[in-house]
Amino acid sequence: MIVDLNCDMGEGFGVYRLGDDAEMLTIATSANIACGFHAGDPLVMHETLSLAARNGVQAGAHPGFLDLWGFGRRPIHGERPADVEKLILYQVGALLALAQDAGCPVRHVKTHGALGNMANEDADLALAVARAIRTLDRDLIFVVMPGLETERAGEALGLTLVREIYADRAYADNGNLVSRKLPGAVLHEPAMVSERILRMLDDGAITCLSGRRIPTRIDSICVHGDSPGAVAMGARLRSDLAARGVALRPMAEVVGA
Repeated sequence: MIVDLNCDMGEGFGVYRLGDDAEMLTIATSANIACGFHAGDPLVMHETLSLAARNGVQAGAHPGFLDLWGFGRRPIHGERPADVEKLILYQVGALLALAQDAGCPVRHVKTHGALGNMANEDADLALAVARAIRTLDRDLIFVVMPGLETERAGEALGLTLVREIYADRAYADNGNLVSRKLPGAVLHEPAMVSERILRMLDDGAITCLSGRRIPTRIDSICVHGDSPGAVAMGARLRSDLAARGVALRPMAEVVGA
């Protein structure tokens, strides 16, 4: 079995830094880089791209709502799908330009926070994201949550998909993430997180907070870089996966295999 281990990165802004990107880039095989709307700025984006290239980590774009104050995790209702499409084009286009200068190809797109959660349940929003990716480069990989609208939109538009599961987040019965406002939504203990992920890989299924199982293909595992203890969690997961004989490879290699 081969899987990707991805992490959200480049989520600082100006003089502010969030997460230990340098250390996570020695653990993860793919990096989702904030594009300036929920976090990040041109210098942080360029620095993260350069670090990813030096570590041999696949770089991808991590666009979200224009919400620096709320870190892109506050739902913004009333956005027209056509406007969301432009929002994705703008952010990913900026990262692609900086990536040219940094010498680090951008290979995938993964929506952030509230935008991703809403697109998972709104077919029009999901299609808007998928259309933007196809417009930019139809060879870009679309990172999706299995069984939800983003997966269906990517399939409809013929995009290459990576189906990911979350190491540090709990699942609702519909396959989307449990709201961070609810107890048990965010997981922190490395050993428990690793055991849970290994069980999902063995079962070929997502385990929901209620105990419900949702069978799925699993291509990638996400650890949030801004979570306290993200480095310890990522390192434990990487070590336990290796001990189980699971090889870690960047997303493009996983889907290529």
